[in-house]
Amino acid sequence: MKNPPLNRTLKDRASAMRKDMTQEERKLWYQYLRSYPVKFRRQRIQAPFILDFYCREAALAIEIDGSQHYTDYGRSYDKWRTNHIEREGISVLRFSNGDIRDRFDGVCIMIDLTVQKRMEELKGKQ
Repeated sequence: MKNPPLNRTLKDRASAMRKDMTQEERKLWYQYLRSYPVKFRRQRIQAPFILDFYCREAALAIEIDGSQHYTDYGRSYDKWRTNHIEREGISVLRFSNGDIRDRFDGVCIMIDLTVQKRMEELKGKQ
């Protein structure tokens, strides 16, 4: 069975987000994820959401959070959103903009460790 067509608004928004990435998204993409040995995609639609980065092989989403994510509403929304995404079998890894700016090497190590762990977990379920 074919997948339903993507919502045009989501598709347009994801495309615009790929063209206008935040400074932190751009750094993570061009300095690490773009050449990572396991393929990642930018602004991947996982309806009704757009994931900052997504690795299908590891069923892993990476979200980069700006200051709006640290308000009461932002925390509540992110918790709801993460629960929804995880029900689809996708693990969510979150980093702040400050993590990308100030602890970039650690972020890259954490991503690599998480990808390897997720791939092992998924291989064990086959």
